[in-house]
Amino acid sequence: MNAVFQTDRGRVRAHNEDHGGVFYHGDHLCLAVVADGMGGHNAGDIASRMTIEAMERAWNTSASTIKSSDDAVEWLKSIILVVNKDILNHANEHSECSGMGTTLVAALCTEKFCTIASIGDSRCYLQSESGFTQVTEDHSLVNELVKSGEITREDAENHPKKNVLTRALGTDEKLIVDYRTIMFEEEDYLLLCSDGLSNKVTTTHMQHVLQSADSLPLKADTLIQMANENGGEDNITVVILEQCAGSESG
Repeated sequence: MNAVFQTDRGRVRAHNEDHGGVFYHGDHLCLAVVADGMGGHNAGDIASRMTIEAMERAWNTSASTIKSSDDAVEWLKSIILVVNKDILNHANEHSECSGMGTTLVAALCTEKFCTIASIGDSRCYLQSESGFTQVTEDHSLVNELVKSGEITREDAENHPKKNVLTRALGTDEKLIVDYRTIMFEEEDYLLLCSDGLSNKVTTTHMQHVLQSADSLPLKADTLIQMANENGGEDNITVVILEQCAGSESG
């Protein structure tokens, strides 16, 4: 399994409040994570960084316990619950961090499957022989309006409340996270990203980049460049995972 992680401040924001990473355990287990922080006074940076650091620590100490998709779901649930409490406690203890939170999309992958956890509007896409599909669902006000039929998907693209989330990590003791396990087969790609990419680059262009003959770092560079060329108003974070039999992690 090969992977690349890249993040960019974009062309407008003064700070990058996205965090992410790719973490390995042996040759056959990989955890990819993207977190897009939110909150004033750069508190979003704190929330997203706390999330990634906690998940990396947990991965380094307990990844060996994951043997099945059920194990993957339970592992993700347990660490996400801990992170949620940690962010809430930090916000309660530091007034300047009040209301901070973060999106989260995480993919725990083996040679055969990936278990995806998501909350907020950071996304996971799958490129497979069946085509290019969005695996996760946005937890946003605009997506709720689309689902209820009040607006169309075309209306949603430029809706003034597009960035209003209905769920996030670290904002509420009641935590609702989506979990989904998918097949991850040879020559498949997973793309995890913050909305700084998905708001600026169409799925058609994403698919074209993933299907190109470019290296993984160049694919990620190209996606970030596209988002910046289309405005770059937000931070942009990209993780690409490639399932390739016999390859070494890197």
